[in-house]
This record gives sequence, C-alpha cells and structure tokens, in this order.
Amino acid sequence: MAGSQKAKGKTEQAKGKAKEAMGRAVGNERMEAEGRAEGARGDARQAKEKAKDTFKH
Repeated sequence: MAGSQKAKGKTEQAKGKAKEAMGRAVGNERMEAEGRAEGARGDARQAKEKAKDTFKH
C-alpha cells in the first residue's frame, strides 16, 4: 500500500510541474496555480509516506 501511495505522490508532483510549466508558457495563471497546487499535494503525500516509514522502523 505504501509503495503505491509513494508512486501516486511522485505522479502528482510530475503532473503538477508539467501543468505549472504549461500554464507559465501560455500565460494562463489559473493553470499555473493549479499545477502548483497539484505539486504541493504530491509533496504532502510524499512527506506523509516518509514519516510513516520513519516511525515504522
């Protein structure tokens, strides 16, 4: 379960970065902001999984 959550976090981070870059390239501030938010969700998911791993061992 934890592995899939880590992968999901990485995917969210990558999608967020891509969306943010695309929004910046076309001048769409809303898309850029959505990309930042999605990346932040991925970061949070990654941090949560790292914390769970730390306390598990």
